[in-house]
Amino acid sequence: MKYILVTGGVISGIGKGIIASSLGTILKSCGLHVTAIKIDPYINIDAGTFSPYEHGEVFVLDDGGEVDLDLGNYERFLDIRLTRDNNLTTGKIYQSVINKERKGDYLGKTVQVVPHITDAIQEWVRKQARVSVDGDSAEPQVCVIEVCWTVNVIFFFFFFFFPICSQPNTTGEQKTKPTQNSVRELRGLGLSPDLIMCRCSTPLETAVKEKISMFCHVEPSQVICVRDVSSVYRVPLLLEEQGVMNFFCQRLNLPVDVKPRKMLSKWKEMADRSDRLLERVSIALVGKYTKLSDAYTSVIKALEHSALAINHKLEVKYIDSEDLEPSTQQVEPVKYHEAWQKLCSAQGVLVPGGFGVRGTEGKILAINWARKQNKPFLGVCLGMQLAVCEFARNVLGWEDANSTEFNPEPQHPVVIDMPEHNSGQLGGTMRLGQRRTIFNSTSSVLRKLYGGVEYVDERHRHRFEVNRELKHHFEKKGFQFVGQDVKGERMEVIELDDHCYFVGVQYHPEFTSRPIKPSPPYLGLLLAAAGKLQSYLNKGCRLSPSTVISFATVPHFSELFFYYSHQL
Repeated sequence: MKYILVTGGVISGIGKGIIASSLGTILKSCGLHVTAIKIDPYINIDAGTFSPYEHGEVFVLDDGGEVDLDLGNYERFLDIRLTRDNNLTTGKIYQSVINKERKGDYLGKTVQVVPHITDAIQEWVRKQARVSVDGDSAEPQVCVIEVCWTVNVIFFFFFFFFPICSQPNTTGEQKTKPTQNSVRELRGLGLSPDLIMCRCSTPLETAVKEKISMFCHVEPSQVICVRDVSSVYRVPLLLEEQGVMNFFCQRLNLPVDVKPRKMLSKWKEMADRSDRLLERVSIALVGKYTKLSDAYTSVIKALEHSALAINHKLEVKYIDSEDLEPSTQQVEPVKYHEAWQKLCSAQGVLVPGGFGVRGTEGKILAINWARKQNKPFLGVCLGMQLAVCEFARNVLGWEDANSTEFNPEPQHPVVIDMPEHNSGQLGGTMRLGQRRTIFNSTSSVLRKLYGGVEYVDERHRHRFEVNRELKHHFEKKGFQFVGQDVKGERMEVIELDDHCYFVGVQYHPEFTSRPIKPSPPYLGLLLAAAGKLQSYLNKGCRLSPSTVISFATVPHFSELFFYYSHQL
């Protein structure tokens, strides 16, 4: 087993996760089995109760693990399936050590950071690094570890350091001092980087590269420029162009041909096609965390994947749902009218998941507008539940229809808490992870988009569900529940008759979307927004005349690439 350690320098948020994912992509393109682990300093056991504004979205895995959003990057880039143990936190380590102490493993010893905590970290990483993530039971050969803080973990590893090379607008000069200071701090902790990857807005100048080389005690070839590029698809290509794979092979003695296989050429084709897109498609994302795009990372990626599949450039119109509410019109009329202008000018509407009552009435207003105006709509998790509330209020005439999450005792509780949910407790009380949804209608649009399969397995994260006792009232009016859980008790998918595309899903399909395997609910939204859904369905859900995508039996990522036809 070979370990590659990636850590950052002066500031966070400059792309360590993308770099770690890109390194894994390069290694996988050479035929190696690759896994990834994220080490976070949080005292929390997991990311389940984090604020989206502080840490971005909570990414959910097949096993129900609520983890850091960077694990989503690993899965999307490498097309792998990780588990909750691939996200190691301080809380998990301390819990592991406490459990060992209770079992008597440290009998007669005083538990200390060194060696007990550091040994626990090493033991965890070594064990998890050997868990298969490709679905073929093959043990990984390389483990990429992203570390959010410096730790004294001693393996046989390859160490990447990822600082920022700032370039003030006032002078335009690339500054190396932050990098020098960061490396000096590392050396004081006994760590020497094998490669220094400098994040910069423009290509690294030769003189700057040589200066970093001299003051940081590495060869110039060990200073890698990670400049701004047109899309994240180009990052693996950028690293490979600078000989990263050759350095891997020499330093880690990897038993592979140093020339990457077709996988990277497919990434280049995809990146080139992304840069050439001319037609645009706009989607209004109506949510409550719109000030930070990281709060909806997987949603945005799923939209991008689908837009690329239909050869359109994506334009996301972020709308704070509170701005659509009448109360905003009274206090800030300009903001109110701007929000409605964005909504009305969009070609499709997306209401993603969320928690809490704030902004829900604005989301319901957006859903009402999409339904009445025959605009393509996709509701995810809470978005689906609010679509049920909107229909109940405005079509069934139940003016007080609501979720018990927001009103504990409405006359018409169309969305209710699940029996296993303990009201008032937020941690560890949700329905999480991969669950099966059974389609009960052959005419379902979403079923067709999934390739006509009888069921799908998607990831969930929710505490509330649609009240099945009331579903017959909806179906009489054309509001169909076309997907349910295996017991037929939970409503999983809704569709509205006589609408271009009005779909809601209780699960989170964005978590399993891939760059060249887009999520069907999102693909349907983009197709409908671009006016191509009906043509796509009439042709048997084909994206090219000769290729039919079956999402249920799609080949392995490294074996699959499509040139999507411009003519659907």
